[in-house]
Amino acid sequence: MIPVMEREVLLRAEGLYRWYGERCAVADLSLELARGEVLGLLGPNGAGKTTTLHMLTGNLAPGAGRVTVAGHDLLDDPRAAKAAIGYLPEQPPLYRELTVGEYLRYCARLNRIPRAEVPAAVRRAMARCGLEGMERRLIGNLSKGYQQRVGIAQAIIHNPAVVVLDEPTVGLDPIQIREIRELVRELGREHAVILSTHILPEVQMVCSRVEIIHQGRIVWSAALDELERELAADALVVGLGHPPAPEALAAVPGVTAVEPLGAGRFRLRHAPGASPAEAVAEAAVRGGWGLVELTPERRTLEQVFVELTTGEAAQEKEAA
Repeated sequence: MIPVMEREVLLRAEGLYRWYGERCAVADLSLELARGEVLGLLGPNGAGKTTTLHMLTGNLAPGAGRVTVAGHDLLDDPRAAKAAIGYLPEQPPLYRELTVGEYLRYCARLNRIPRAEVPAAVRRAMARCGLEGMERRLIGNLSKGYQQRVGIAQAIIHNPAVVVLDEPTVGLDPIQIREIRELVRELGREHAVILSTHILPEVQMVCSRVEIIHQGRIVWSAALDELERELAADALVVGLGHPPAPEALAAVPGVTAVEPLGAGRFRLRHAPGASPAEAVAEAAVRGGWGLVELTPERRTLEQVFVELTTGEAAQEKEAA
């Protein structure tokens, strides 16, 4: 985590709204992103993620609100603001009939890189994306993983302050996914990165912050260390060969609730950070309960995601 005094905010969105007819797709959305941060942007289909990314990258004007990129207002000074953004949409904007080198030189010129500096910019982007030796390969003949690498190379060829990646690992095999994740981590050391993904474990592996969008609003925002505390174990699963009555388990110091799971297994709730595992083991030995399992149970990011994006919807459905 970057110290507060050194935090250089490169992207700031304030009070973004976007309507499609009478439907509000994004409502009062605000976020900040600093150099050295990788922000994981999560949300179910239809939550407003893509609309948000389009507004942040200047591809869609907000109905209300303000976006600044590297100090430039996206509406008042769009050329300077967009020059500070690199964007990889979910479908990479590739020309399959071009070679990798031809395409990246074209992208360099689109990003107004001076002609004399284009060869160096292309070499640098190819090296960072693991494309060395592929300059003369036709993009249409590359695997999907390498096409994604070319897509990321076009997003960073002008060395932008902010890099936005929309689902960069969709459809890749496990080896390709690991390579792209490592590339995202590397980008996060020098740039401010937004990673939109449906792969929840990917967020914990790559991102330093997480924000969840539901029905056009940010419903949860946390740094990775806060996320780890949120997911910390607050229950034990215990398996017993000779289980006692649930009341005996509830009497163990530190246990706040007991949930029978069947077949001699129980979920023992406890206060966060105050595991009664040792007391349970001692009680099992004294009582001859035949302890066969004692496992801390962590919440998962998937559980948090589902709670935030379905609980609210369920409440609204009941109210209707």
